[in-house]
Amino acid sequence: MSNLRQHHIAQLKQREFDVLVIGGGINGAVAAAALAGKGANVALIDQGDFACETSSNSSNLAWGGIKYLENYEFLLVNKLCLSRNNLMRRYPSTVKEIRFLTTIQSGFRLPALFVYCGTLLYWLIGRCKTRIPLYFSAKKIKQREAAINIRNAEAGFEYSDCFLFDNDARFVFNFIRAGMDSGCISANYVSAKMAKREQGQWVVQAQDVVENTSFNIRAKVLVNACGPHVDQLNKILNIHTEVHHVFSKGVHLVVDKIGHNDKVLTFFASDGRLFFVIPMGQKTCIGTTDTRTDDPYAEVTEEDRQFILDNANTALDLSRPLTRADIISERCGVRPLAVKGNSNEEAWLQLSRKHIIETDAEQKCISIFGGKLTDCVNVGEEVCDAIQQLGLALTQDNADWYGEPDITEKHKFLKFAKEKKLDDLTPQYSSEDLSQRLWRRYGLQAFDIAADILQDSDAAKQLIENTEYLRAELKYTAEREMVTKLEDFVRRRSKIAMVLRTEDIVNAQGIQEACDILFGDEAQNKLAEFIDQTHP
Repeated sequence: MSNLRQHHIAQLKQREFDVLVIGGGINGAVAAAALAGKGANVALIDQGDFACETSSNSSNLAWGGIKYLENYEFLLVNKLCLSRNNLMRRYPSTVKEIRFLTTIQSGFRLPALFVYCGTLLYWLIGRCKTRIPLYFSAKKIKQREAAINIRNAEAGFEYSDCFLFDNDARFVFNFIRAGMDSGCISANYVSAKMAKREQGQWVVQAQDVVENTSFNIRAKVLVNACGPHVDQLNKILNIHTEVHHVFSKGVHLVVDKIGHNDKVLTFFASDGRLFFVIPMGQKTCIGTTDTRTDDPYAEVTEEDRQFILDNANTALDLSRPLTRADIISERCGVRPLAVKGNSNEEAWLQLSRKHIIETDAEQKCISIFGGKLTDCVNVGEEVCDAIQQLGLALTQDNADWYGEPDITEKHKFLKFAKEKKLDDLTPQYSSEDLSQRLWRRYGLQAFDIAADILQDSDAAKQLIENTEYLRAELKYTAEREMVTKLEDFVRRRSKIAMVLRTEDIVNAQGIQEACDILFGDEAQNKLAEFIDQTHP
């Protein structure tokens, strides 16, 4: 167990908090970061790792909700576009514009030109902050990307949205880190078993899942940010809400790179829903499914795999069809969709990913339903508003709690890196300069990591075969990122487990040394644990 985690668990046991946030996905991460940044005494716990469920299984896109135009949800699209633009502006190294190349098949429910007009409206709603959409004939589509099957294509178009340069879980963790930098006490693998109100505060019986020990956490207000498990926790807390969740399962498959352009290829799947072929460096992520489920712990089925493979093989012009053997890794997440009252199947088909925040003023409990990465900053701000309505003053209410460090600091770091020729050490598998990557992932801490790399030749050593991580990064991760299991690092602090098969990770040159840095004396046990979990 990391020293940082041990310190934070000791603080959870000893201190009394203004707010305890339960759940370390995107909603919990932004709630904690916003509250801590605005001066509240905050704690955050998650029964698993941070971003271990829905928030690490998205399409890695930060988009304005173009598909909601078909349901005339113009206000929602406007809100999401503004949120997307804000993320682009405040996280320029992480949230980047990407082009979507969309093909409309003959016989589609709407004419291609009409759909293209929708992209122009979308661009206007987005305040023209991205490149203008373009309309193409089927022949022009083929010229722009040979991997697209145009045999039944009517026409298509290209428009812009955004993607997360690293991955969704890394984006979430950066909010966790921002919260901790502002004083938030956070711990992964700590579950809330029971809770009751005593003398004007919540007393939560928590369990350290790693050490199998129990202790109490005291806080004036609870924020239930458990994603798909919000309703389950509210039942434990005896909190009754008007809103509840229904679930949609989304599955993606990762294969070797398809196509020659770093564009998102967009189609409409056989069930009429949007279907993406998303670039992921030297790999491609294909999906998503959209299946009603009652299980927040849904898994990938053979039917899911076949649906994605069949649609990909239909939409793409490949030298040979994709098969089960081409799958490198899988992503499976349950989208919690917020509904009021009773819902039926027809209503579920029209549900968006909008969030709803419901407050029980008497019990001092706030529940966050729904939500998506694009709109995360608004969730943080709204939770802060709800906290103040419950009578808790935020001493730094106007604090700027999110965004990358000031641009002058970035220029200072890049100048330092250029003078020291840091980019000469860029790993061969990296798609960008080392200096840019360090800044994007670690912000101001990039100065310290770069200093270690320049002072110690061993610190510049690339450890895990076929990845870009250096020894200095592993050292920083071990000290500052609360990696408790090997899966935390390879699946969520990085995207190694998304682009390498599990057996390649286990057999990679340097994996044992990486475990030594991350876990010290526990290295062998942590590697064995990872092997057992991935090879049941």
